[in-house]
Amino acid sequence: MAQTAPGRRERKKAATRQALATAARRLFLERGFDQVTVAEIADAADTAVSTLFAHFPGGKEALVLGDGAEREQALAAAVRQRPAGVSILRALRDFLATRGPFDPDPGPESRRIAELVVSTPALRAYARSLWTGCESTLARVIAEQTGRDADDLSLRLLARHVLEIPDIAGTEPDPPTALDTAFAHLQRGWPDL
Repeated sequence: MAQTAPGRRERKKAATRQALATAARRLFLERGFDQVTVAEIADAADTAVSTLFAHFPGGKEALVLGDGAEREQALAAAVRQRPAGVSILRALRDFLATRGPFDPDPGPESRRIAELVVSTPALRAYARSLWTGCESTLARVIAEQTGRDADDLSLRLLARHVLEIPDIAGTEPDPPTALDTAFAHLQRGWPDL
């Protein structure tokens, strides 16, 4: 079945979301996250504060990091769509290696955004909550891929450990090396995954 193009209303919503996110990132990178108000962001995007919160109920943090839905879907896809012969842990490591502070070749703005997140306590806490909010989904997907029960404590522990890696390893002086170290430890604990 062919997909229809988004209607005018959906295009306008997407344009408003993009204008808000672009204005927020520009202001945050210029002045720092804590020095920018939601009113200033709304004004820079030529919208009302209520419009900002309608599109980003998570507030200023969501303007940088989203609401977590994309992250949850991408994590599940990394496990479900991994190539034949690739372990679950390798697929998760490879997925994380493309994100935030682990990205080996970020553009200049992406690098600055990753640095902003790592250096801003509110953004770092929000990012951690987005990652750990994916725990049930990740445990369920690993369970479905391994034929194990989603309530298996070992799988829930693994999911939690994987989802803590961005917060812990992402703040190390060499995040990609820290990522590899974290997964080496996980591989010892879950050698069959």
